[in-house]
Amino acid sequence: MTSAVTTVPAAPSDLARAHFAAEFTFETDCWDVHDALSKQPDFVLLDVRSPALFARGHVPGALNLPVGKIVRSKLEHWPQETVFVTYCAGPHCNGAAKAALRLAELGRPVKIMAGGITGWLDEGFAVARDGEAA
Repeated sequence: MTSAVTTVPAAPSDLARAHFAAEFTFETDCWDVHDALSKQPDFVLLDVRSPALFARGHVPGALNLPVGKIVRSKLEHWPQETVFVTYCAGPHCNGAAKAALRLAELGRPVKIMAGGITGWLDEGFAVARDGEAA
């Protein structure tokens, strides 16, 4: 008897390895971002939600750059090889993916922070609020 899980067989190990290894080139997680921000981060973290949502709480050190504002001129002061990490509300939001696509279209290296601000809060990490030091 098979379940809904096993009706479609798992991929062969070589394909699974390639698939899961590739995922790390596209995304990172809240723990790794938190750890990197506590040191000397080698990326720019972009909160791509609205300014109002950013003001209510964001990852400390993140810059607010909504998807519609991601244009070449806003990125000019960062070297071309600068890695950007985008996040939005969380798994129910595709804003981080839209922002990542836009950055990639502009020729910039980019990853998504899986889980977004929801994942950040789920991990118990603090947020900064408008008017507080990031």
